[in-house]
Amino acid sequence: MKTDELLSPSYWAESIFDFFYVLVQYIIIWLFRPPPPPGPEYPKNPKGRIAIIGAGLTGVSSAAHAIAHGFDVVIYEQGDAVGGIWAHVNKTSGLQLNSLLYRFHPAVRWSCSFPKRDEILTEIRRIWKEYQLEPRTRFNTVVKSVRRVEGTGQHLQDDPSGDQSRWIINDGEDGEFDAVVVTVGTCGQPMRIGFPGLPSTERSESDADSDKAGKHEGKEEGETFEGDVIHSSELDNANLEGKRVLIIGSGASGVESVETALSKGATSCVMIARDDKWIIPRNMVVDTLISAQPFGREMPLSFIWEKIVAWWNYRGAPELVPARIGLFESTPVVNDEFVQIVKSGKCQYVRGDIIRFTKNAVRVKVRGREDKPGEGKEEREYDGDVVVLATGFKKPEFTFFKDNLFPEGYDRPNLYLQNFSTEDWSVLMTNSAYQNAIGTVGHFHIGIYMRILLVFLMDPDARPTPKDMKLWVDVIRFVKRGARGGALSFFTYMELTIWLLLFHIFRMDRLKWMFFIMQGWGVYPDEYRRARRYSKPSRA
Repeated sequence: MKTDELLSPSYWAESIFDFFYVLVQYIIIWLFRPPPPPGPEYPKNPKGRIAIIGAGLTGVSSAAHAIAHGFDVVIYEQGDAVGGIWAHVNKTSGLQLNSLLYRFHPAVRWSCSFPKRDEILTEIRRIWKEYQLEPRTRFNTVVKSVRRVEGTGQHLQDDPSGDQSRWIINDGEDGEFDAVVVTVGTCGQPMRIGFPGLPSTERSESDADSDKAGKHEGKEEGETFEGDVIHSSELDNANLEGKRVLIIGSGASGVESVETALSKGATSCVMIARDDKWIIPRNMVVDTLISAQPFGREMPLSFIWEKIVAWWNYRGAPELVPARIGLFESTPVVNDEFVQIVKSGKCQYVRGDIIRFTKNAVRVKVRGREDKPGEGKEEREYDGDVVVLATGFKKPEFTFFKDNLFPEGYDRPNLYLQNFSTEDWSVLMTNSAYQNAIGTVGHFHIGIYMRILLVFLMDPDARPTPKDMKLWVDVIRFVKRGARGGALSFFTYMELTIWLLLFHIFRMDRLKWMFFIMQGWGVYPDEYRRARRYSKPSRA
């Protein structure tokens, strides 16, 4: 290393940050990491059995927490590997927020602030192996049926401390379970939205009807786009060198697609945005403060944060600031580069509604910043060689449940604590009811929700009735009445924390479990300690 580098203040600032970054992680691991089982045969006398559907980040973390506290688990995964959505995105995909806010399990060790896909998958697999989950995972197993054991759960409405439900997965080959945790997330198969003129087998009926009715007039009528059409999750293998790229969608995957396309040699990008998204800076302090808003909706003073973000992230590009949606109404994109890319001219940001694709372009009805979808008047064409559908993923369905666990008005996201079925506390949907938030779906709440379920299994007096759970949903809907999209369709991480704290305060009999639920301290199986003690080599 050169002397001038050693004397650089930025070098020492970065080195000090790296040191404290590693130190903080090891302190978290020391304080909160639950003990893994000594071997694959543990626990020998489990406190209960839990079925977990999905071997993604949330499923692996939930299973690791359960087995660390003496419960046995079986993980069902329809694919052939762990990792969930992270196993199906581009290698350039990474965290949008600082990794200290994405500690899906206390034992995670990140090497940098914004790790990419491969490091995230490595950590998921390491936790999976460390907590002896490999022999407990059923790969290539599609869950087609989840049903109650006949005669169980009959008195939940009146006496939750009495008879509890027991569950059978598929044909019951793995026996009965005391609880079911659904961790399939909110991203299933890639969503390929069809548009007139786009060569796709999944065009919507409305698009086909429009063609038949002859609504799209002009010389391009009947033409089909001749370039490549790919989903944003397929960019790894795309050849974009020297290409003009049309990106459909303005969310996180759209922003990432712009960066990836330009890094692959694309000459230019055009982003067609049906809806604006707030873009907040990749700054841990700012992002934490924004997510610390306790109300989980737009408030009279929310404009202050919007002004701060506009000043911080949109300098020189005020036309990109969303005009029709508040910061606390939809999941923001966390990014530092996109606005600068637009300002530099490498990407053109177009608000509009797609009319149709032609052989080498897309025709758009362009809108102004204040206009709503469908209100555009001017039609323009934008040339392109490749279309990238940054249109997200289909939401997984829960048709495998054979009991009515999500009645009208209490389906996702309107669940107890936003994650428990209001009909049966033994069904947990961690991160599977999520819609929008400022915070993260990959943080400490995964362990907290799992430990709440473990408390319900261990302590009949702590269990809620369906009436209690529906009342909680109704109260939240009353408090947040008028919130855009519904009371539980958007929350901040501070709001989530408040829910979890009130869970204890409103039921004083649960206070004895507070340090276990919130910090994970206690309920360690004695057999784990004995096994470790006896396995230590004796001194000669």
